Amino acid sequence: MTTLPVAQILHRKGHWSGPAQNCTLDYTARFLRRKRLETATGDAFIVDLAQTTSLDDGDALELDTGALVRIIASLETLYSVSGADLVRLAWHVGNRHTPCQINADHLLIQADPVIGHMLEHLGATFTPVTAPFTPEGGAYGHGRTHSHEHVATAHDH
Repeated sequence: MTTLPVAQILHRKGHWSGPAQNCTLDYTARFLRRKRLETATGDAFIVDLAQTTSLDDGDALELDTGALVRIIASLETLYSVSGADLVRLAWHVGNRHTPCQINADHLLIQADPVIGHMLEHLGATFTPVTAPFTPEGGAYGHGRTHSHEHVATAHDH
């Protein structure tokens, strides 16, 4: 039986350098603690982090072999939301605890017909798009919040 390399160290974007293999993950798959993943070239490895962590596009996992694996945000089906009162629309999205990527002139949210219908009733227009999804991490920095438990992620190594 072959033992797979293990990643236990996370380096945040901008805090690592050197060659790295790529591992492309969607928004949901970038929230993990322990999982078997593969690089773009098919090399398998195990992620075994101390706590559940939200990986961002450009972060890198360091394997116990010393190799680095760069995390790439995959393309996803999203809604590009715009409207005259974008701040109000963003408030309603946030009030429903919906992950949201905030841009100067539009919001990006996961394609959800129920949220889309609500936003239309609030005067928004939305267009389906395919793009990487990198929503805001919340008021407490990196990561996500679930069930109102706000847990900070590990700092750079």
